[in-house]
Amino acid sequence: MLKQRQELLNFALQLATAAAKQIMPRYHNCVVNTKPDGTEVTEADCRAEEVVREMITKQFPDDSILGEEFGATNSKTQYQWVIDPLDGTTWFTLGVPIFGTLIALLENDEPLIGVIHFPVTGETIYAGKGLGCWFKIGDTTPVQVRVGSNVGLKEAVVSAAGVHSSNIHANSDQVPYNLTGLIHQVKKFRFCGDCLQHALVCRGRIHVAVDTLMQPWDSAAIIPCIEEAGGIATTLSGQRRGIVFGGNLLTSCDTSLHHKILELLQSDEI
Repeated sequence: MLKQRQELLNFALQLATAAAKQIMPRYHNCVVNTKPDGTEVTEADCRAEEVVREMITKQFPDDSILGEEFGATNSKTQYQWVIDPLDGTTWFTLGVPIFGTLIALLENDEPLIGVIHFPVTGETIYAGKGLGCWFKIGDTTPVQVRVGSNVGLKEAVVSAAGVHSSNIHANSDQVPYNLTGLIHQVKKFRFCGDCLQHALVCRGRIHVAVDTLMQPWDSAAIIPCIEEAGGIATTLSGQRRGIVFGGNLLTSCDTSLHHKILELLQSDEI
């Protein structure tokens, strides 16, 4: 079982490398278009996902695929690959090198494999269920990583992806999570975009990462990495079941801290 899972993880790493080969030639030289939902898309997003889909279809023709740019293909199967070819497109268009590629494999909607790859820096966080969480830079020898040690709220270093769906800014259909209360209660707070903040939790560099709005392709690859690094991942309502499709994500290094952050985000305490 673990041998097969390792082979799937190795293939997911190959997919991330193939995506990077499409992304990097277009870095600093991209045309930005706007999708119907108002988000940005570039040729790099589309071409990287096309190549990844082609590789999956060739290797695993019976598996289904869900990607940000081209949606779902095939009827949903036991195994589903979930792809975000360029997580952090805005950073990409601005020339800021913190965007990533996310590759995940679900088994009956449960995250099995996750790869978070940063094309510019060559850094990769990756994990498979039961295989641990690993970090490597380029072709260097991978090292196993763990989340940070347990800390209290006042000692925690916390990040959020932005102010959307918070008491700073929320649309009428969004939950105004208490982000300002969180900022005032923790030791250090930073805004750290997209998948990077969760990768930092995996490596023990920060203690908590908050994402108030997430699509399945945003969260699927992150969850196995966090959990194999010894961390906690739930929705902002504290649910683990169905987490990939939960619409938001909280990752942290410790159960007690995790629960305190959940309570604070849902409170009126400033």
